[in-house]
Amino acid sequence: MPRLTIAAFLLLAAAGPAAAQDTLPYRNPRLSAEVRARDLLGRMTLEEKFWQLYMTPGDLSDTTTDHSHGIFGLQVPADSSASADAQRVNAVQRYFVTQTRLGIPVIPFEEAVHGLVRPGATVFPAAIGLAASWDTSLMSQVAAAIAEETRARGVRQVLSPVVNLADDVRWGRVEETYGEDPWLASATARAYVSEFEQAGVLTTPKHFVANVGAGGRDSYPIDVSRRRLEEYFFPPFRAAISAGARSVMTAYNSVNGVPATQNRFLLTDILRKQLTFDGFVISDAAATGGAVVLHRTEPSTPTAAADAWKAGLDVVFQSTWPQYRPYWDAVRRGLVPASVIDSAVMHVLKAKLQLGLFDSPYVVIDSASAANGGDEHLALARQAANESLVLLKNSGVLPLSDSIRSVAVIGVDAQEARFGGYSGPGVRRTSILDGIRAVVGPRRVKFAPGPGRDSTPFAVVPASALGAGLRGEYFANIRLEGTPALTRVDSTVDFHWTLSSPGRGMPLEWYSVRWTGTLRAGARPVRRLGVSGNDGYRLYLDGKLLIDNWTKRSGGSRLADVQLAPGKSHQIRLEYFETVGNGLVRLVWDDGATERKRASIDEAVQVAQKSDVAIIVAGIEEGEFRDRARLGLPGYQEQLIKAVAATGRPVVVVLIGGSAITMSRWLDDADAVLDAWYPGDEGGSAVADALFGRTNPAGRLPITFPIEEGQLPLTYNHAPTGRGDDYVDLTGLPLFPFGYGLSYTSFEYRDLVITPDSIASDGTAEVRCMVRNTGKVAGDEVVQLYLRDELASVARPVMQLAGFARVTLAPGEEKEVRFRVAREQLQLFDASSRWVVEPGTFQVMVGASSRDIRLRGEMEVR
Repeated sequence: MPRLTIAAFLLLAAAGPAAAQDTLPYRNPRLSAEVRARDLLGRMTLEEKFWQLYMTPGDLSDTTTDHSHGIFGLQVPADSSASADAQRVNAVQRYFVTQTRLGIPVIPFEEAVHGLVRPGATVFPAAIGLAASWDTSLMSQVAAAIAEETRARGVRQVLSPVVNLADDVRWGRVEETYGEDPWLASATARAYVSEFEQAGVLTTPKHFVANVGAGGRDSYPIDVSRRRLEEYFFPPFRAAISAGARSVMTAYNSVNGVPATQNRFLLTDILRKQLTFDGFVISDAAATGGAVVLHRTEPSTPTAAADAWKAGLDVVFQSTWPQYRPYWDAVRRGLVPASVIDSAVMHVLKAKLQLGLFDSPYVVIDSASAANGGDEHLALARQAANESLVLLKNSGVLPLSDSIRSVAVIGVDAQEARFGGYSGPGVRRTSILDGIRAVVGPRRVKFAPGPGRDSTPFAVVPASALGAGLRGEYFANIRLEGTPALTRVDSTVDFHWTLSSPGRGMPLEWYSVRWTGTLRAGARPVRRLGVSGNDGYRLYLDGKLLIDNWTKRSGGSRLADVQLAPGKSHQIRLEYFETVGNGLVRLVWDDGATERKRASIDEAVQVAQKSDVAIIVAGIEEGEFRDRARLGLPGYQEQLIKAVAATGRPVVVVLIGGSAITMSRWLDDADAVLDAWYPGDEGGSAVADALFGRTNPAGRLPITFPIEEGQLPLTYNHAPTGRGDDYVDLTGLPLFPFGYGLSYTSFEYRDLVITPDSIASDGTAEVRCMVRNTGKVAGDEVVQLYLRDELASVARPVMQLAGFARVTLAPGEEKEVRFRVAREQLQLFDASSRWVVEPGTFQVMVGASSRDIRLRGEMEVR
């Protein structure tokens, strides 16, 4: 524990705050948060103020840290259980309350996009799956459950939800979002935020204001018009703030040339003034200094920090405690005006007081276990997974009979039960394989793992093959000249230098490296050896040049044919240089991966041939900083589907992933396709429920699925084109449109009524219709309302989602569905930068997807 003996800690803990402090205004719960915060601010030193503006992962276990001046908050390391978590958080809180001069409590924070990222916490479907339910009532229930589990542990801020729009499905973080549409994302975010804030847990909608740029790349710059910002990017944040969000996180990227963390337009003009946000703004982890090393708009980290605070940032988020130094330097040197510091500190103190942390800083340990991962929340997780499933194709093979004689379940994703990014370990992780076994019995299920998701026929040469490691000589030039600036032993060559240089004393760019040592094959002979990364490089084996790529052009992999017998040693030398940008270099070999993958497909085919139906569970690779250039199933999974389909057995493909997948090479070979996203703790049971007809899938796509990557970006709500939509070699239409999803039943729409059909610009109309289940089984239909402005002063989207309703209907049952249309759905941001509702005709469209419009009418605005 920092700078205190255990005896001193126990003495202070027993004594509690000094009696004199109990009478101070900031400790008086009868006063308002504003008055208490103002009183406390006046008692703080400059250093104490600074530490209220700094957050980091950590607890009190590191004796090299000094927390005597307090800190904004800590991401306390997860413990083994909910009660242990709560106990640790209480100990941290007790230190700050009893052992710092002013006793300012901290805000323990954590991630909770679809469940608290802690052992023992329930994992719900990924955010994109929750959005696919098109059920805000369900989202409210899920959010309430996560908030209960969160607060019970003493965590009082979540770095969620992600309300950025997934307008390019190559982005690796689509899984964390609520899809591509502002209306759907806003409604879902509003449901999430309101439940957390009512439970006394701060939400942090992120990343203000966008986190995906050209090419679907994470944190790439965005350069867009003010209208695009106002009509597309701002609405989900506006909805989250109106629902009560009390913190907001900035983005890593630049917006119209200015880093988001230093962007006064975003943080002050929009967030504070236009959206009247009164909470606090935090940076993304290490984003503040990104203006120096990435955007290159700041000469130093202290100036970057100063400009961020002056622009409207409140709290700097860094990955370690020692990284505080340049930020404290900015404050200590007076680079930040005192009024700016005081304003930021006030935002933080008011939030802590509103949370009740000064008056009730601790949680009841036993309550944490009771609140986390119980049967009620697991049942809700199963319901959420059931509602998230999207049936994309069905030739009639589904639903399967639970009396089927034999089922082949194929694919590592059937067994792994992946949760997706920002997930805890789960409570009752149920795989799809286990779910199917529970329905038909384990004896009737045959499993084959298949080739997996790995798409590379080679692997990084492991440390076990390199003996004591390779001697790495690092030069501060690109010609391997002179004395190395750094010499070390590297156990493997598997490096990707992006935000940092290869080592201390080395430049970010303009360097070269020579690795030398001994290479020994393992139990298998090695027939190919090479380098994967960006050039240039040279590889020598036993003194002979094996690969010569000593040029700067691109990136990729080059392997040469070799004959490395098991157990035999060889001398190896790898030389590499980098002149500009990121460095990427890996020493790789083919250790028989291709042959093993082909053998795994043959095994799967044999299993399918002995079964009545084959269920292939296929998945993708994605995540933060893991954007995809190709949207097809990675590895040999497409070959797997085609090989199994060639057996003549019915093939059902279940997709695991958080974004769009191209399917043109195998879709015709599959009899049914079910998108399960990342379905959470009870996902395996939910998928089995849908496959065997215990539930009727009714999820709808919250993103557009393209046919090919060349169509991207592709969203349903684009503005009209100047000519046409199609390509010379492909349609411009998607594979599966926004809002799409099938059912085991059918629905009929009729009797569209718009009342009144003419309204003033500030008026309200009601749109209603009748929906009937015309099939033989019960099911949910997601009724979607779209609008189009027929004539406007600026180009408008071809259509915009303006409402949706998920309704449950028994066979033959009919219900009326009603929508409200008001200014919010009709307004536009005009050429004079004003929000207006222009008079004219609006097309009113009601249907089952953005392409499947069943009813159409008109409404006039006067």
